Amino acid sequence: MKSDEKQALPHVKIYTDGACSGNPGPGGWAYLIVWNDHQKQGSGGVKHTTNNRMELTSPAEALKALKEPCKADIYTDSQYVQKGMTEWVKGWIRKGWKNSQNKPVENREYWENLIAAAAPHQVKWHWVKGHAGHPENELVDELAVAAIPR
Repeated sequence: MKSDEKQALPHVKIYTDGACSGNPGPGGWAYLIVWNDHQKQGSGGVKHTTNNRMELTSPAEALKALKEPCKADIYTDSQYVQKGMTEWVKGWIRKGWKNSQNKPVENREYWENLIAAAAPHQVKWHWVKGHAGHPENELVDELAVAAIPR
């Protein structure tokens, strides 16, 4: 390989979801990473949290699970996460983590965790309609619900 040629990054698809029993209440998160014919699942739960925090935790944990920089297509049923990462976060940072009402951004530490987890990767964010029969989204929803502490 010539020194000016870049090695192609591995391409993964990541499906994420978060769930809460009550909001706030106990919550769970889950992901599915698909790379070629390989799959990796992860999930976890928290005794007291919010749905948005679990939605933010899921892609962050999935990205941290990658062993090397990747090209990642992330599929989420959370417009909060998808729009946050594609539309809102740059403005929040520019405004010192203030939202459009000039109030502190909620869940800032979760956003910062997700931004740091995404940094080594080339990420594209995709929104999918939840509970609409999308097989991978249905799977991560089931895993996230199962991860909720009882």
